[in-house]
Amino acid sequence: MRRIRLVAILCLLLIVAAACGGETTAPSDGDSGSAGQEGTDLLAVVKERGRLIASTDPAYPPQSSRNPEGEFEGFDIDVTAEISKRLGLTEDVEYITPAFGAITSGNWSGRWDLSVGSVTITPEREQVLLFTEPYYFTPASAAVHTDNTDIQDPATDLDGATIGVCQACSYELYLQGKLELLGEKVPSEISDADVKSYNTDSTAIQDLALGDGARLDAAMSALPTLEQAIANDTPIKVVGDPLFYEPLGVALDKESPEDPQAFFDEVNRIIQEMHSDGTLTELSEKWYDGTDLTKRAG
Repeated sequence: MRRIRLVAILCLLLIVAAACGGETTAPSDGDSGSAGQEGTDLLAVVKERGRLIASTDPAYPPQSSRNPEGEFEGFDIDVTAEISKRLGLTEDVEYITPAFGAITSGNWSGRWDLSVGSVTITPEREQVLLFTEPYYFTPASAAVHTDNTDIQDPATDLDGATIGVCQACSYELYLQGKLELLGEKVPSEISDADVKSYNTDSTAIQDLALGDGARLDAAMSALPTLEQAIANDTPIKVVGDPLFYEPLGVALDKESPEDPQAFFDEVNRIIQEMHSDGTLTELSEKWYDGTDLTKRAG
């Protein structure tokens, strides 16, 4: 009986040890099954997932917005879909909508793969983000309420004015005199502006529409965005010539939990290919009333 009891105890100990050992076994370095696992390659993760996860701003037409059916549409949306297609992914793009400041600050923690979100390439952002070559350029312009008759030229008539802009974006940097684009300092022609920051410049445009000087004297945004707002009967008008032209690139997080380099190289190659074969020009003309914004101007 004592031998039987001893054998039973030994068997029980072996079972417990095996069970505990199974719980503490670490996954191998090559395991890419879990999103955000360090030591994996982002391109391989995206390919295995079969779906691209991209950030966008649904209140930024004609770059990105929701149609009456709730689906995303716009220039940036079409560019993202084409990148997904050329990556060989079989599922539709999954979009998430973080605040713009969350995109430009980096450290996305693997929540999305890239941003095709009309992000201006600046030295500050290049510290935390990888940028492809520009996929298009937009004129940065100023608008006032339709009732305003005093402001004709933003370069001379907006000194000391209250101006609405998107938070942490190129327009805010421009008004602060800190904007640098593609290695060149962009001096601001507007002095002593009272800068009001919003999550998106579309919100600034809405505040401008409340009345001349009610909350804002002017707002800055991409010219196509201002023109789209006007087409939607927003009571604003563009004044003067563009203040500068913005180079806009596809952005990836330098601190991605997965190594982003191979994914970046492939996306950059696709952007170059889309320039060469005329796809970007075609999409620009589709969304910007026949205008090709894919060539640098200004």
